[in-house]
Amino acid sequence: SSPPPTNPGGFVVSEAQFNQMFPSRNSFYTYSGLVAALSAYPAFTKTGSATVQKQEAAAFLANVHHETGGLVHIVEQNTSNYPHYCDYSRPYGCPAGQAAYYGRGPIQLSWNFNYNAAGNALGLPLLTNPWLVQNDAAVAWKTAIWYWMTQNGPGTMTAHNAMVNGAGFGETIRSINGSIECNGGNPAQVQSRVTKYQQFVGTLGVPAGNNLYC
Repeated sequence: SSPPPTNPGGFVVSEAQFNQMFPSRNSFYTYSGLVAALSAYPAFTKTGSATVQKQEAAAFLANVHHETGGLVHIVEQNTSNYPHYCDYSRPYGCPAGQAAYYGRGPIQLSWNFNYNAAGNALGLPLLTNPWLVQNDAAVAWKTAIWYWMTQNGPGTMTAHNAMVNGAGFGETIRSINGSIECNGGNPAQVQSRVTKYQQFVGTLGVPAGNNLYC
């Protein structure tokens, strides 16, 4: 039997630890919003041993830190990219406008097909109202957890499975941005993610595990 959780929502990262990890964060990214989003995917940071649960939380938050400059940015900074994220070959098109599907939230959700899939999974109208991701902290966190739990991206497994099955932190990078960063594509970006992961597992008092790079 496991001891009762000592923090709200039973999240393996306390609010104090979260604040330590993101000292400069935008006030939009609340801890309460993150805890509220946990209900969407009960297996997130709740699978395997206590060590594995903390490693998964550290891995998720390290990638989030990298994607958002430490939870500073809510939306993608390069506005010239905005019109790029509309795949008109999809039958549903881009009802919110060609330039509406830019990166938003902790994992920088982008592309009309990702907003469509995340919205369908979460029961939210994200294809028609992608702005929900930048206006509601719980929705923002839910989209990040959705991607983490369900999407292989350029990788061969979800980031969640990479952490709980022992494939290692490097495979979470591959699932999020592997086609650009892995296999020597951008070693500095990979190192940024790895360094933050090593810092965060230290905060949580667990080892980093193997296979940190991709």
